Amino acid sequence: MSEITNAIKQICEEKSLSYDAVIVTVESALAAAYRKDFGERLQNIKVEFEDDIENSRVFDVKTVVEDMPEEPEETEEEVEKSTEKKSSEKDEEEVPAVTEEEVRKFNPKTEIQLSDALLLKKDAKVGDEIKIELEVPATYGRMAAQTAKQVIIQRLREAEREMIFEDFKEKEHEVVTAVVQRREGRLVLIDLGKSVGVLPPDGQIAGERYEVGDRIKVYVKEVALKTKGPEIILSRTSEEILKKVFYLEIPEIANGLIELKRVAREAGSRSKVAVFTDSDNIDPIGSCVGQRGSRIQIIINELGGEKVDIVEWDEDPEAFISNALSPAKIIEIKINEEEKKATVIVLPDQLSLAIGKGGQNARLAARLTGWKIDITEIKDETNSEPKEEDDEVENDDEEEVKEDK
Repeated sequence: MSEITNAIKQICEEKSLSYDAVIVTVESALAAAYRKDFGERLQNIKVEFEDDIENSRVFDVKTVVEDMPEEPEETEEEVEKSTEKKSSEKDEEEVPAVTEEEVRKFNPKTEIQLSDALLLKKDAKVGDEIKIELEVPATYGRMAAQTAKQVIIQRLREAEREMIFEDFKEKEHEVVTAVVQRREGRLVLIDLGKSVGVLPPDGQIAGERYEVGDRIKVYVKEVALKTKGPEIILSRTSEEILKKVFYLEIPEIANGLIELKRVAREAGSRSKVAVFTDSDNIDPIGSCVGQRGSRIQIIINELGGEKVDIVEWDEDPEAFISNALSPAKIIEIKINEEEKKATVIVLPDQLSLAIGKGGQNARLAARLTGWKIDITEIKDETNSEPKEEDDEVENDDEEEVKEDK
């Protein structure tokens, strides 16, 4: 086995690349090197790599087509003038539509006419590929190696970028475990193994610190192929990451015994998760919380200390809204189906609990249920009645005093 073959296999192992894909890249680079130093303008050069550059075979590859009139070759000056003329004519007037038959012309670089192909191969037919082996000069090996070196490096980089892109494109909208690499200004760079992802400011949880070496779960929000390689945008604030963490940490959700219906999240602060099961033997909330809160605590830690409320989903809007506003106790809910609005009535001591700090509890409940929620307190009639009774008592005492006088 040659040194170059060993080098290619080593690169494939280090970069996790396909050997066949790299060989195709090498053959393309060798063809470019041959074309530059030894090829002719109308040759369609293809190289078959045979373990070593010196043993490689070079071919002029043509596709057999029907015989057709061959237009005389134009010089470079004629081609340039023709292009300028067509461009000016296009600016002056619209070019009429033409059919494919009118446009079809013989391309001597990649095609060979049937009559000529039959001279080379007796059973040639239209659509066949004719490979004409070309002579390989003695100096080709050294010159090809020098010329191909830079091309091979460049193509390998491109192949590596494309493989990384394809790999992470499949993980788009998934949650992965990664390691914090470093900070660059407001950006946090995350080591994903084969590549580095970017955690932008809007994807970071407010108040969460990202120390070098920390292992965190991140949501792969977007993967795009840029000129410098794959750009992987990550997030810690997405609602999807909350769902994925539940799927990863709660076996009953992963195997379908419990269904995760809806999620509402204010990243870094508080979330509400609605769960449901049609099994009478399973407590959906208890299963998510775990023994002594063990399961939910793991989820809270994964989310950087974010509080998570787990409520039971119900197809009855009143019951679901009441559950969503927990831990507040609800007295009554009035539903307006047309406006999809719910008026919730609570006791005075439950009002602040139902609304939550800064309106957060009510806001998350509204997002979780999909209903507009208006919270009001019930009129406390118990305090007013005794006052009226006291007044009456006082009035009776005054009458008794007057009678005594």
